[in-house]
Amino acid sequence: MKHASHKATKVSRQQFSLAKALFSSGKGSHSIRAVRAAQSAGADAAMLGLDPAIAEKINEIAPQTRRSIRQAARAAERRSHILASASLAALVGTAAGVVAFAGNNDDNTNTFVADPATTTTQIKRVSDVSTASRAEAREDLASSTTAATGQSNEGGWGLSNSDTSLDAKLMNRNTANNPVVSALLDADGAAVPAGFNANHEVGTSGNNYPWGQCTWYAYLRRTELGLPTSGNFGNGGQWAASAAALGYWVDNTARHVGDAVVFTPGQMNADATYGHVAVVEKINADGSVEISESNVKGLGVISSRTLSAADAGQLQYVHF
Repeated sequence: MKHASHKATKVSRQQFSLAKALFSSGKGSHSIRAVRAAQSAGADAAMLGLDPAIAEKINEIAPQTRRSIRQAARAAERRSHILASASLAALVGTAAGVVAFAGNNDDNTNTFVADPATTTTQIKRVSDVSTASRAEAREDLASSTTAATGQSNEGGWGLSNSDTSLDAKLMNRNTANNPVVSALLDADGAAVPAGFNANHEVGTSGNNYPWGQCTWYAYLRRTELGLPTSGNFGNGGQWAASAAALGYWVDNTARHVGDAVVFTPGQMNADATYGHVAVVEKINADGSVEISESNVKGLGVISSRTLSAADAGQLQYVHF
């Protein structure tokens, strides 16, 4: 009996020691609590007389190390940040949706709810393409006014409604560098000699004739009108031959204002040695010609006179 009481006392002391080890406030991984908890999770639990399930529960509530506590705190902080970010994103998305729907209600319409109305137009098919017109009511060409009156839409390649109304003089048909000559050539039309070169050699430049003479005035007047003239045609009676030699158009017809009128020596009271030259100022309808000239009434004196059609036809004219 005494022996039994002695054993009982030992057992109670052992149990008291286990409880003290499990629930004491020791710190660190080498504390009594940590050691006993580890033993309770293993084979020592049976040796201590504890049920394995109870030992597992005791192991769960065993105190952690400082490192484990820090790791657990960091993990909890990360979870808190993730949850906060997700909540904020959801809140922003909800607010944006509310604003979008609220903005569409300003004009009592909602583009997210219903599309605007559309109008459908039906295109009619034209069955006969050959007789189609731009009118809504199509009629056969055979019954149109044009067909009824006998008119035809078959035409030619004429430049106007009537080929006879075409004025060839309005067409530029030359390549003259001098614009005055170009305009005169267009006006002359078919009267221009075949093969005439409008850009022929002009001759010596400058008024090289003695002042006051007929040649001096003729050069001055033609230059004033923009017509080409050589400064070395010679005496008045030589102008026609000298101009023709350079390629000028020379004939016996007065054609334009500015034509040089050439009198051979002695012709119509011209000087018997030098001849005479004047400038055409006007061509009358009856064929008479008005001219201007110098040195007929004195050196350097400019005068004018009218030649009859018969006299005008006997003279030579330098055109351009």
